[in-house]
Amino acid sequence: MGNRNFNSWLSSFRYSIADFGYYIDFTKVYKNVDSIKIELNILNSLIGSKNIETDFENLIAKYPETLKCIPILLAVREYEIFAGENGDVKLYTFNKQINTIDDYKLFMRKTGLFDLLSNHIINNLYDYVTGVETGLDSNGRKNRGGHQMEDLVESYIQKAGFKRDVNYFKEMYVSEVSRKWNIDLSAVSNQGKMEKRWDFVVKTDSCIYLIETNFYGSGGSKLNETARSYKTIATEMKNVKGAKFVWFTDGAGWKSAARNLEETFDVLDDIYSINDMQNGIMKEVFK
Repeated sequence: MGNRNFNSWLSSFRYSIADFGYYIDFTKVYKNVDSIKIELNILNSLIGSKNIETDFENLIAKYPETLKCIPILLAVREYEIFAGENGDVKLYTFNKQINTIDDYKLFMRKTGLFDLLSNHIINNLYDYVTGVETGLDSNGRKNRGGHQMEDLVESYIQKAGFKRDVNYFKEMYVSEVSRKWNIDLSAVSNQGKMEKRWDFVVKTDSCIYLIETNFYGSGGSKLNETARSYKTIATEMKNVKGAKFVWFTDGAGWKSAARNLEETFDVLDDIYSINDMQNGIMKEVFK
């Protein structure tokens, strides 16, 4: 791309690449709640109970499968929960009735679930768990953000005419690349001691392109570590014939780690942003 100005390049970085599905995956939320819909409706009979411990005991005796709903009422996905007080902790199991009914009643009492149900603080467990699942799903935004950059890069690879598992591949380890195309990548694997995985590998008639992707909307120490790591890879790859290292990155978070990013920019010819992809860089890079 000729002589590029780092500051000009950095100024094009985006604050976000969030699409409309980034914030909550409602399809996943509804699927999770629907999987226990019947059991939640049975537990609804406890709402407003004036004798909840006895009613709970009778309900579990008749419908022990409702136990599996209890962890999600506490925003916990696992079916085994350690809980106790004063250092005396016990394992409670909910996917099958392992503990005694008195154990389960103690758990419900001490965690506040009996109070939640008997005092009519909520009106419907299906709606309540939908809210809990929505909150838990929001924790997945960081992973979705990373996948969004991968998906974006992949879409531009495809627009450049490459086909998955034909001439471009997703998530390949160094050893897989070496075996498939008989290329020596020991320089970037610490003589075979480090098994690095590339986000994408593009194969043309003349070269193998080893690709990393990431997006950082906010700063942090990880950015400096990433920049230094990729600077090392860029240096090591200069000794590899028939392969190139390509890095697609973006995000306003880099502005807090600009110095480290610039050091990598200075030694890595093939470092590109979303703006570069939009301007057709894929067809220039992969030859």
